[in-house]
Parts: sequence; C-alpha cells; structure tokens
Amino acid sequence: MSFSRVLFAAALFVLLELSAFAAEPPRETIARAVLAPDTSTRRDLISSLAGKGDEDLAALLDAWRVAPLYVYESEITGRVAVQLVGPKDGNGAQDAIRVDDGSPLVDAAGTPLRLVDSTLASVRITTPLRAAIKSVLDLLDLNSPVASRRIDAIKTLGFSQDTEKEPLLRERLDTETDSKVRIALREAIALIHLASADKDTRLAALGELRELHTLSSYGLLESTFRDAQASGDTAIAEAARVAIRAVDSHRAKVDFLGTLFRGVSLGSILLVVALGLAITFGLMGVINMAHGEMIAVGAYTTYVVQNLFGAGLVIPFFGMNLGLPGMNLQGWGYQTYFIFALPVSFLAAAVVGIGLERSVIQFLYRRPLESLLATWGVSLVLQQIFRLMFGANNVQVSSPSYLSGNWTIDDVTLGWNRVFVIGFAILLVFGVWLVLTKTPLGLLIRAVMQNRRMAACMGVRTERVNMLTFGLGSGLAGLAGAFVSQINNVGPALGQSYIVDSFMVVVVGGVGNVLGTVISALGIGAIDNVFQQYLPAWVTEAGAIPWIGNFLQNLGQDSAVFGKILVLAGIILFLQWRPAGIFVTRSRNLEG
Repeated sequence: MSFSRVLFAAALFVLLELSAFAAEPPRETIARAVLAPDTSTRRDLISSLAGKGDEDLAALLDAWRVAPLYVYESEITGRVAVQLVGPKDGNGAQDAIRVDDGSPLVDAAGTPLRLVDSTLASVRITTPLRAAIKSVLDLLDLNSPVASRRIDAIKTLGFSQDTEKEPLLRERLDTETDSKVRIALREAIALIHLASADKDTRLAALGELRELHTLSSYGLLESTFRDAQASGDTAIAEAARVAIRAVDSHRAKVDFLGTLFRGVSLGSILLVVALGLAITFGLMGVINMAHGEMIAVGAYTTYVVQNLFGAGLVIPFFGMNLGLPGMNLQGWGYQTYFIFALPVSFLAAAVVGIGLERSVIQFLYRRPLESLLATWGVSLVLQQIFRLMFGANNVQVSSPSYLSGNWTIDDVTLGWNRVFVIGFAILLVFGVWLVLTKTPLGLLIRAVMQNRRMAACMGVRTERVNMLTFGLGSGLAGLAGAFVSQINNVGPALGQSYIVDSFMVVVVGGVGNVLGTVISALGIGAIDNVFQQYLPAWVTEAGAIPWIGNFLQNLGQDSAVFGKILVLAGIILFLQWRPAGIFVTRSRNLEG
C-alpha cells in the first residue's frame, strides 16, 4: 500500500470518528463524563454540549446538580453510568436508569435492576463542573420554545459580557422572530461590546443602548460612565451620559403610565366597594356602618366556595364542627371556583343585608343617628361571628391561574387581577345602570325615591322596595368582597379597611349619584397613587421649608400614610367648597 493511500485511510478514519462524536447523543456524552477518570475531562465533555440537546438533557443535568449520578459495574454490562430514581424500598434500593439512553438497567434475564446508592461509586458535582453545567443550561434555554426563557438566557449571557458567547447570540439574532427576544439579543450583544478594548466598538455599543434605552442596562451604563470619567475618556463618558439620560426618560414614562394604570385600578377597586354603599346610603339615606362587613361576607363566601371545589372545609359553628365536603377538583375544574363564587357571594351578602334590613333598619328610617349606632353594633357582632367561624387569623384565598399573571407592554406591567377589576367595575356600573333604568325593580326604586307617599298611593309596596334595594346594595358589597379576596387578606376586620374610603367616595361624588361615585372613585384612586409614587421625591425638597421642613420629610418617609392624609385634607377642603359633592342629586326622603 502506497503512503498516499495510508494517509487517505487515516484521514478518512479521523473524519468518521469526528462525525461519530459530533452525532453522539447528548445523553451518551453525559454518560462518558460520568465515567471519565477526572473532573477536568468531565468538565470538557459537559462543555462540549453547549448549544446542543433538548428539554430531556436539561432535566438530566438539573437532576445531576441535585443528586449524584453513579457508576455501576458488572461482568455483563461493564461500567455503566446510572441514575437512581423513585422512592426507596425497605432495603434502600431504587430504580436504576441508564444515563446513556434513559432505559432501565436490566440484568442478564432482562429484569430491571434496583440498586442501593451506598453500594455504587457516586460522581458528585464539583464547582467547575457546576459552572460548566450552568453554562450549558443557559445556552440550552437560548433555543427554548418559550420566549421568556430565551430572554432570561440571553440576559444572563449579555451581563456576563463573555465575548465567546457573541457568535451564538448573533446566530440566534439572524433567526429570531419575536420582537422582545430580538431587543434582548441586541442589548446582550451591545453589553458584550461594552467590555471591548476597542473604543469605537464601545461607542457603537453605547449608541445601541441609547436607542434601546432598556432599564436593565442602567447599572452597566452608570459603571461605564464612572470608569470613563475616572480615566478621562470624555467621548465615552459623554456617550454613556446620553445613554443614561435616554434610559431615565424611558423610566419616567414607564413610571407615569404605571402610576396611571395603578391609579385607575385602585379607583376601580374603590368604585366596586363603594357602589353598594351608593345605593344604601345614596339612594336610601341609610348610614350603614355594617357595609364593610357585607364586603367581608362576600370575601368569606369566596373562601368557602374555593374549599368546596377543593378538599372541603370544617367550620367551627357555635361549639359544633360543621363539615362541608369538597369536590376535590383539579386543574381547570378547580380554577373555575372564582367564577361560581361571584354570584354566590352576591346572594350571600344580599341575604344577610335583607335580614339586617328586616330586623334592624326598617325600624330606624328617619333616625340617622340611631341607625348609625345600630349598624355599627351589628358590624361588631358580625366581626365576632367571623372570628368564631373562621378564626381570628386571615384565611387563604388563592387566585386562579387566569388572574395571577401579567402583561408587560414597553416595560409597563399590567397585572391580570387589576385589569380584571377595571373590566369588572365597568360591567358592574353598566349592570347597576340597567337595573335602575331598565327593570321593574329599578322603576319602583326610582318611584319611591322621588316621592314615597305618591308611590305608596299608586300601590307600590314601599317596604318591599326598601328591602330589595337594601339587598341589592348589600349584594354589590358581596361582589366587591369576592374580588377584594384576590388582592388582599381575608380576615374579620377586612370591611373596616374599606368603610371609610367608601363613604368618602360616595360623599365626594354626590350622595345618590352613581356617575358622581364613578368619577369620585377614579379621581381619589388616581390622586392617591400619584402621591404614593412621587411624594418621596417631593419631600426631599421640603427640608428648606422653615419650621415644618423636617416634619414633612419625616412624614414623607411613609408615602402611603402621608398620601392618605393629603387626600383626606383635600376632600375636606373640597366639601367646604361643594358640600353636596361633585353632582347634586335630590336625595330620597323616607318620611311618611
């Protein structure tokens, strides 16, 4: 054989070996790493998996980070890398899975083996190996079908500023179609360039970051600006300063839009809570201090419905244990509990409200002070009943999955529960408007409100209308409680957190005017959120005010409380100017 033929054969053999290695499944590579004689070889083999593999590979590497893999050796199988899975039996044995193909390890007869970990040689994770696995997993997420996982992986690579990862990011940028992931890729590449020794490359990276103005790049931009100032590099410092200013401008826009959204959502919560009071207090003129407890009735009803869809509930009921069996639903069947809880909460609060009206309120019309004191006493009794039935501590109401996420639009986060309450408030106002203007009950309510004696002469059963009107207002409070249970703790004193705000909304809007209630709730909610967002910045300038500067700065440290105080002060001043509220409406006269 000539020398050229020998050389050709050798080259062909090497190529075949390389192609075989390149085509080697990731599991076999991990198995070879487990069987390798030292950590350095293991790390090289694991690092060779960068950019390869699938979710199965990620699961195996994740499992290796938690528990060791093992080496099993016998005359039949030779040395085999295995993973022990499943619960241990009485002898401490577990199912053995081959790492190279994921199949059960079997003996000569084909029977699956169960092995005891203490009888095997374990291969544990060392620090270099852990770093190699993390790098592989980060790159694995780069090809994940889930956009959020791709973005997380890209950000990790970008902030590492590892120039060796840039080709992978550029390769991904050429094929990526998701706009958010493309922005993350551009940012990551620019952040890597920010660490370059070439000045033009860094200037170009700063220009890219200025154009992207991502909030996450702010820290590295500040660091670059400080370093450039320290080294006297004015060009880099100026470019970094311009990029920081672009991010600041974007942050101010995000803060403003976020504050506006939170203000509208808070106003919607106040609207939902106050709408029932707008009927009982606004239309009927009854000062119902137990309105907050109607909210708590709705919230506790939601808690009970949730448990009925789950494993059930045992309620201490005046010395007895009242057992409520659950349906033990799973998945979406369980998640629908909130949809069923809404009408049940309305009905439960309406029944309690009607009972209150029949037993107490009907004897106290035209006696506002007595009705105030009586309903306050009822609220205390109801709070004690809540403690006896559900305990003094808060109960846990979990949000369904369709209310637990959020949308992020241009860095403005829109929580699904807050979007829901805005839509819920719109539907509720529309529903109340339909009831008051398009239904026989609404016609009777308006007739009795405008002229009670004339309505009675026309055959309207005014006492029945009173009862149904009070039941409607209480039912709306129960609906509010169902939603409040998703965003706040549910406890015996839940209603007290909202009763003052509810009265403020109704009084400022104009007693008896639903449109005024809507405007008042949204206005108070928006102003309250603006104060909470911007008061800390404003009070830093208040130190120069003589006499009260330090006092204002100390008060401003708790922006939520200070904001409430300012809102209350503003409402007092507003009522001095317009005592009847935004809209003046003829209130119902219950005389006669």
